[in-house]
Amino acid sequence: MSSIKFDTQKKTLLIQKLQAYFMKELDFELGQFDSEFLLDFISEELGAYYYNQGLSDAQNLLQQKIEIITEGFYELEKVTI
Repeated sequence: MSSIKFDTQKKTLLIQKLQAYFMKELDFELGQFDSEFLLDFISEELGAYYYNQGLSDAQNLLQQKIEIITEGFYELEKVTI
């Protein structure tokens, strides 16, 4: 799997969210460099877990939808003798 990369706009937004969280919850001002470093760490070390969970959730949802469609086919069947 390739590493998780964000475009500049998303990365800027994520950094701002990290900085706001640290300020609100920890009363700590997280600088730009430290924020980027932390975001890179989270992406590299934890990102795959979230990514895999998202794939699993999508697969489960798709399976549920396929079962509904399959049941619909059975409902369309005509009675035969």
